[in-house]
Amino acid sequence: MKRILFLAAGLFFTLASVAQKKTSGRVTDAGTGAPLQGATISIQGGKSTTANQQGEFSFDCNQGSGITVSFVGYQTTTINNVNCDENLQVALTPVSNSLEEVEITATSNINKSLLYQPASITKLTSTELKRGTGLFLDDAINGNIPGVTMQRRAVASGQQFNIRGYGNGVRGTNGISSNFDGQGSKVYLNGIPITDAEGITLMDDIDFGSVGNVEVTKGPSGTLYGLAIAGVVNLKTIQPEKGKTSFGQDVMIGSYGLQRYTTHFAMAGEHASLLVNYGKQKSDGYMSHTASQKDFVNIAGNFIASENQSVNIYAGYSKSYDERGGELTVDQYNTFDYSGNPAYIKNNAHSAVTSFRGGIAHTYKFNNAFTNTTTVFANGVSNNASSAGGWTDKAPVNYGLRSTVDTKFDLKKGIHLSGITGIETQRQYAQITAYPMVTNPADSTGYNIIGTLRSNQAIVTGTSSLFTEWTLALPNNISITAGIGVSNMKIELNDRFYVAGSTKPTQYKTSYNGLVSPHFAINKIFSDAVSAYVSYSRGYKAPVSSYFFIPFTGKLNTGLKPEVGDQIEIGTKGTLAKNRFAYELAFFSAQFKNKMTSIAVPSTTAPNTTAYSYIANGGDLDNKGIELLLKYTAFQSASGFIKSIRPFGNLAYSDFKYKNYRYQKSVLVTEDYSGKAVAGVAKFTGNMGIDITTKPGVYAGVNWLYKDGMPISSDGVNNTTSYHLLNAKLGFQKAVCSHVDLDLFFGINNITGTQYPYMVFVNQLPDAFLPAPYKANYFGGASVKYNF
Repeated sequence: MKRILFLAAGLFFTLASVAQKKTSGRVTDAGTGAPLQGATISIQGGKSTTANQQGEFSFDCNQGSGITVSFVGYQTTTINNVNCDENLQVALTPVSNSLEEVEITATSNINKSLLYQPASITKLTSTELKRGTGLFLDDAINGNIPGVTMQRRAVASGQQFNIRGYGNGVRGTNGISSNFDGQGSKVYLNGIPITDAEGITLMDDIDFGSVGNVEVTKGPSGTLYGLAIAGVVNLKTIQPEKGKTSFGQDVMIGSYGLQRYTTHFAMAGEHASLLVNYGKQKSDGYMSHTASQKDFVNIAGNFIASENQSVNIYAGYSKSYDERGGELTVDQYNTFDYSGNPAYIKNNAHSAVTSFRGGIAHTYKFNNAFTNTTTVFANGVSNNASSAGGWTDKAPVNYGLRSTVDTKFDLKKGIHLSGITGIETQRQYAQITAYPMVTNPADSTGYNIIGTLRSNQAIVTGTSSLFTEWTLALPNNISITAGIGVSNMKIELNDRFYVAGSTKPTQYKTSYNGLVSPHFAINKIFSDAVSAYVSYSRGYKAPVSSYFFIPFTGKLNTGLKPEVGDQIEIGTKGTLAKNRFAYELAFFSAQFKNKMTSIAVPSTTAPNTTAYSYIANGGDLDNKGIELLLKYTAFQSASGFIKSIRPFGNLAYSDFKYKNYRYQKSVLVTEDYSGKAVAGVAKFTGNMGIDITTKPGVYAGVNWLYKDGMPISSDGVNNTTSYHLLNAKLGFQKAVCSHVDLDLFFGINNITGTQYPYMVFVNQLPDAFLPAPYKANYFGGASVKYNF
């Protein structure tokens, strides 16, 4: 009997060894060839394995059996009849349309995917950011985010966001989203505020070429970000590929002397990653006196100390010098006279910025219910700028902290409660001196030089925001979100410009406290693919230091109130047709109250003339709109010549009107803009395009942008004309060997030679336009990366 059992056992193992053998393979990204660590290989019969850092896997193979290979963010592939003698090479195609895989930076929902967020949020990845040169963020914003526009004063400086109509001042202001700085929206880079403690956003020192991910939240965001009345822009630098160490060099050249050189080192393992970028960028400019030079250094790292603890760091240095040609008059623009503004050029108008920025974020998971992330940050800037009005030196130093606690509880019967509670505080010390500019006695025909000091101010600003937001996830994929934020701002201004005999006070202080921002929303998921939501939110924008005192009288502007924005939004988003079609649709009504305007005070000695002006709350904006974003995978194949064909499009309809809005143009004229269209906002904007990738590595993209004509003065008398732009890019991307990745590309912007502005100066006639190049302009380059 024992002999029979031994013989049977031997026969069994012999047959098993014949029927099974060890088979190996590799899983990679179909576009880049990068290994996909963690990809799941499901073997017929219920067993599974995962790919290692090199994307490699192995399993006991039965001839003719099947496997299914899957990875988050990629289309699942099935091989029905496996040849056990073959080394399997599985290339997975990205599924960029899936909203399930798009995670949001800050949310109270336990599920961070975009589908579960009851708000209008748009994410841009390298696909959208690299459709153009990848150096200027405005082309990606304007072409891919409906309801949001981005302008710039020159080749690579003076950038501003306009989110749903918030971003247009009136003549006489230097603050709230006026022609000279950006306010109302908050901007972050790797979790570090770019927006300073006073609420002003300067982006001259941001290397947009190193940005790999952009997230824009539209509408008041006080329950997560404090004083953000218009919305929030989160920027993140490029992330190293996990399991790779690489060194690369990128080169780009283009029209008008454009040059960009980027040297980068990246490494990422199981528990740490590091990215180091050095970029040098220059341009001769597209019109008189608009040359630009920039140097950037960016260092970003992530270190996982344990399964419960991680540290993220960021450090950046930049040095930039951007000439300003000045805005053109309407007549100059219409006659294609791009010689610039003589007053700007005579003063050698420019923006020179040297900055250091850094932050460290520590995340600690106490248990499954509580996780804390605390970020400390600081930046110092040396900024000198000149324009038609004179010369200004500014040296602000900002530092602060943002700390949040993510909380989640599993309640009974499939109910979950999750929340985010935190604080953000920031303080700024700024020394600002201003000078007139006078003729150079040594060279009267050359640039003007700095004259006698006319102002010297030391400003201390502090902001703090406490916020909490919670989401109750109920059965049937229904969630209710509610939150509240409380923000405060204090400003102290010390006048250090001594004038003999003056009786004006030398110190001014004011504060805006208890700015309460509530938020409430309901979200419903249908069939795990489509959501619908309704939300209400409120936000504030406090006045800046130049608003709250009147230099002519030396008195405080005590009656000035913060602006307040209330928004109601109804929307839906989702993916259909097996994740091939993605959409986002939003209807909103936003009311901005207490908008700033200027008041003219008559002279007591000269009749019918203005002695001085000051800022006051002038009225409201009534902004209603519709926004639609579409993405469609028309074709995709893991084996054919054409790998993917993906058309996309978006459009926005903006019905924005002034409400109870009066502007004192002079002591004799007070204009009432009530009922008129808000200046600086086009009623219709739209974009269409298509991206194509092929198996050999050739890729191509074409995109078309349309922008309606819009008023450039609040009385509605002066308007721009509509325009359209056509851009295209062709490239070749391939892993030429086991260690070298190559990307060659060539692109054309403004193929049809359309005249259009980079920026429109609202209510500042006769000066009105900062023009973009009106001829087709070209760029091309190469990127070579060596993988160790």
